[in-house]
Amino acid sequence: MPTITTPNTGIEIFYEEHGSPDAPALLLVMGLGAQMTLWPDELVGALVGEGFRVIRYDNRDIGLSQKFEGHRAPSLPIQVLRKKIGFPARVPYTLKDMADDGIGLLSALGIDKAHVVGASMGGMIVQLMAIHHADRLLTMTSIMSTTGNGKLPQAEKNAIGALTAPLKAMDEETLVAHGINIIRNIGSPDSAEFPFDEAAQRERVLANMRRSVYPAGLPRQLAAIIDDGDRTARLARVRTPTLVLHGEADPLVKLPGGEATAAAIPGARLVTYPGWGHDLPIKLIPRLAGEIVAHARGV
Repeated sequence: MPTITTPNTGIEIFYEEHGSPDAPALLLVMGLGAQMTLWPDELVGALVGEGFRVIRYDNRDIGLSQKFEGHRAPSLPIQVLRKKIGFPARVPYTLKDMADDGIGLLSALGIDKAHVVGASMGGMIVQLMAIHHADRLLTMTSIMSTTGNGKLPQAEKNAIGALTAPLKAMDEETLVAHGINIIRNIGSPDSAEFPFDEAAQRERVLANMRRSVYPAGLPRQLAAIIDDGDRTARLARVRTPTLVLHGEADPLVKLPGGEATAAAIPGARLVTYPGWGHDLPIKLIPRLAGEIVAHARGV
């Protein structure tokens, strides 16, 4: 089992790597409550085919990485209120801790510098890598993410509601229905461009659920997101070459979040796609891979 303990944070991280160990490293960082397997194999294969050493991993508190069982996240209303009045809430760990995990994984693998690509919360994590570990980054790509500015348009109620809804039971059919409901509410709208293939989605959800089910980690990760707050001023100091990718139909992290990210980082380039929601549609993979590869090769 490919697990490694990060030398800086002491967290056991489950990871996979693909491609030649001598190729340029490209680290994939996934989002809230999401296992590394949500990075489609098709995207991993496309990046490996372009000559990269691709590493994907489970963030702490999800998948097969170390869990924080027994650590309670503050209730969201209390945390939001304390944040508004300037009082920090005690959280089990911070978003920076999660960024440090990724950098620690690179260190443990003997990788000095890497291209980093993050989706959703993973985009926030790679932003913090660029803020705190710029010397370890070759490029950064932030996908369907945001700056954390609370004044930006918020998620559609059905999208955030589906993502954070408590599980009613732990049997396989309930878990699969829960996963499909999330995809339907946050993903790309069913269209000719990105058709919803329920059989394929069910297969992917089932494979992920059989790999690991750990809903307790989501509120702790969400607490870390809220605790980190607005990164706009911090992002203004980033000098890592940055690409921002965002869907114009994203109901969870709306397009202004991506626009704000690109505007906050000097020299960042923004690429958006009509009809793309908060997912990684297979039909979009060639275009996303092409943008990531061109960005990485442009430095």
